[in-house]
Amino acid sequence: MTIKPRVQKFRIRRDAPAAPQAEAVQPAATAEPAPTMQDQLDAIAQEGLTARQLRMARRVAQKRGLIVGSDYDAVRQLRQAGIDPFQRQSVLELVHPKPAAAERVQLPDTIAKGSTLPESKAIQRANKNASEIIKIQHDIARRRRLKLALLTVRLAIFICLPTILLGWYYYNIATPMYATNSEIVIQQAQPAQASASGLSNLFQGTSIATQQDSIAVQSYLASREAMLRLDADHGFKAHFSNPAIDPIQRLAPDATNEEAFKLYKSHVIISYDPTEGLIRMEVIAASPEKAYEFSQALIGYAEEQVDQLTRRLRGDQMQGARESYEAAERRRAEALAAWLAIQQEVQQIDPVSESASRLGQISALEGEKQRLELVLQSRLNVDRPSQVQVQSLRDQIANINGLIAQLRSDLIGKTNDQGSLAARNTELLTAEENYTFQTLMVQQALTQMETARIEANRQVRYLSESVRPVLPDQATYPRAFENTILAFLIFSGIYLMISLTASILREQVSS
Repeated sequence: MTIKPRVQKFRIRRDAPAAPQAEAVQPAATAEPAPTMQDQLDAIAQEGLTARQLRMARRVAQKRGLIVGSDYDAVRQLRQAGIDPFQRQSVLELVHPKPAAAERVQLPDTIAKGSTLPESKAIQRANKNASEIIKIQHDIARRRRLKLALLTVRLAIFICLPTILLGWYYYNIATPMYATNSEIVIQQAQPAQASASGLSNLFQGTSIATQQDSIAVQSYLASREAMLRLDADHGFKAHFSNPAIDPIQRLAPDATNEEAFKLYKSHVIISYDPTEGLIRMEVIAASPEKAYEFSQALIGYAEEQVDQLTRRLRGDQMQGARESYEAAERRRAEALAAWLAIQQEVQQIDPVSESASRLGQISALEGEKQRLELVLQSRLNVDRPSQVQVQSLRDQIANINGLIAQLRSDLIGKTNDQGSLAARNTELLTAEENYTFQTLMVQQALTQMETARIEANRQVRYLSESVRPVLPDQATYPRAFENTILAFLIFSGIYLMISLTASILREQVSS
C-alpha cells in the first residue's frame, strides 16, 4: 500500500523534463509560468527524502560533474538533466558507464491530460506483494480471533461454569452448618514441696512436661473410638443422616463406620499448638444445639482419657510402696513376738541389766572375799590365833568362793536344761536387735510410701478449659464467597497445568 504512491511520485519526477515537449505540441493547453529554483527546492524538500537518498543524489551529481550547492540542488539538477538518482539502473550505469557516443537518456512519452500512467512491473509486483501481505494479515487476524474464541469457550467450560455451579450450590443449596470452638490445656499437679530436684523439675509448669499427654489426647479425639463413642452416646450418625441436610453433606442411613469416620474428620477439627500447649477443637453440626452437645461430650472424653493416662502409673507406684510397708510391718510384728517369747522363756526383760547385775554381785563378793582374806591373814599373824575365828573366816571365804563360782557358772556354763545365762542373753539381744532393725525397716517403708504418694500426686494430670464452647447463634459454614473464590483459583490452576503440559507435549511431538 505504501509502495504505489512513491513509485507514482518517482514517475512524475521523470516526466518533469518532458514538459517543454508537451508545450511544443500543445502550446495553448500548457501555457503556465515556470517555477523558480527556490520553488523547486521547496517542493523537493517537502517530498520527505531520506538522508541516504540525498547522499546518493550528491554522489550521482558528482559523478556527472555537476556543481551543486546542496543535496536538494543535486536532486533538482539531476532531474533537469533527465536522470533519476533513485533508480537502480542509474546506479548500475555509474558502476559500468557506457561510451559517450552510445549514451542516450530515456525519457517518458507525453500523455494526454486526464489519462492515467500505465503501471510498471515493479509497481505490479509491489501491489501483488501488498495484496498477499493483506491476505496473510487477514488470515492471521482470523486465526487469532478463532483461537481467542476457542480459549474463551475453554475457559467458560473448564473454569467459569464449574465456579458458577459451585457458587450456586454454596449460596442456594448448601445446608448451613454451625461450629463451636473450644480450647483445652492439660496441666500437671504441682505439690507444695516436691521431693525431686535438679533436672526432673526443670520443665515443670511448662507445655513440654505435658506435651506427650496432649498429643495422646489429640490422637484419641481424632480416632474412630471417639467417633463410635460419640455415636453411641449422642447419635452422631443419626444427626448427619437427617433428610433436611443437602445430599452432598448428608450421611447415608446405612453408612459404614469408615464413611462416618470420614465425615467425622471433616466436622471435628482438632489441632495442637506445642508452643502454648493448647488443644484447639472445632465441632461442626447442622444445628447449634448438637454442635454444643458434641463439643461438651468430646471434652468429657478428653478428661477421662487424661485421668486414664496416669491412673496405672500412680496405681503401680502406690501399690509397690504399700506392699513394701505391709511386709515390713509383718516382719516387725514377727520379730516382736519372737523377742517376747524369749523373754517369757528366760524370765528376763533386759539381758544386759541382768548380766550387769550378776557381774555386780560377783564384784561385790570378790571384794568381800578379799576383805575376809585380809582379816584371816591378820588373825593368823598372832602367836596364838583363835581357831574358831580362823575357821569361821575360812568357812565364809569358802562360801563366797562357792557363790562366785555359781554366779560365774550361770553366766558361762550350764546349770540345767534352760542353758547358760550368756546364751539366753545372746538370744534376747539378737531378738531385740532384730526387732529394732525391723522397726527401722518399717520407718523406711513408711517414708518410701509417703514419697510414692507425693510422686503419684505429681503425676496427676487434669484438664482445664481455657475457652469453653458457646452455643452459636449464626451459621459458620458454608463461607460462600470465600469458597467460590477458592474454587475459581483451583480450577484456574488445574486448567493452567493441563494446558502447559499439553503445550509441552505438542511441542515435543512436533519437534
